[in-house]
Amino acid sequence: MESREGKSISDLEEEFFHKFRDFMTGITKIDELGIAGSKLLSGFQQALEFIRRPPIDMNSKLVHKIIVANETERVKAYINSGCRKLNESIQSVTNLRSCTHGLCNHISKAKEILNELEGLLGDVTNAIQTTDGNLLALSDLDFDVELNEPVTYNDLEEKDALSRSQSPDVTTTKKKKSIDVPHLAMVMAFIYSMVKQDYLMQEKIVSALDVKMPSEELESYCQMWSLRPFINDEIVHQAWEHIH
Repeated sequence: MESREGKSISDLEEEFFHKFRDFMTGITKIDELGIAGSKLLSGFQQALEFIRRPPIDMNSKLVHKIIVANETERVKAYINSGCRKLNESIQSVTNLRSCTHGLCNHISKAKEILNELEGLLGDVTNAIQTTDGNLLALSDLDFDVELNEPVTYNDLEEKDALSRSQSPDVTTTKKKKSIDVPHLAMVMAFIYSMVKQDYLMQEKIVSALDVKMPSEELESYCQMWSLRPFINDEIVHQAWEHIH
């Protein structure tokens, strides 16, 4: 059976599979970027907390005894400097700037990969829409994802059930290894929405970073970045099973 573009369904399925594989490769890249970004954020936190570390409590009796027992010029100079070694302070400021710069680069690189993923998803959608109905069109999928409007897995299940009710029984019309293009396309759309929400969260965190921000707030940002609350690992693992 030929499509309007003169390609057989099997050829279209093969083309789709390559795009699906490229899409999942992009997901791996953005995952790796996220891990690196988490380390940079932790580095920013450590450097900032060192810079604004409070001085030694001189009112403590124990601390006072220790200082009196070791009252050398070196100890006096260390206390007068706020209990910071000059080279450590300089290194912390350098690390703070380096991590800030690295996080900005992270957002830029993540955006590039996200655009590539969006392009692959668009290519797949357009390909499905030009197959004379032989493959289910996905024109009803909404790819505009906002941070406060997460897509749920139920959306994917509902769309999958709809696609199966509207499309031919592929188990009887195709070979056993035939690709369920509509379902995998919806998986791509779902994963893309998760990754975009994760990116938007990271972007907001990087934009909010400030040397005056409370330690509790910064710690919460580090935890949320590592947690990746919008990413459903089970769905991603299931998607990889279609390739391996």
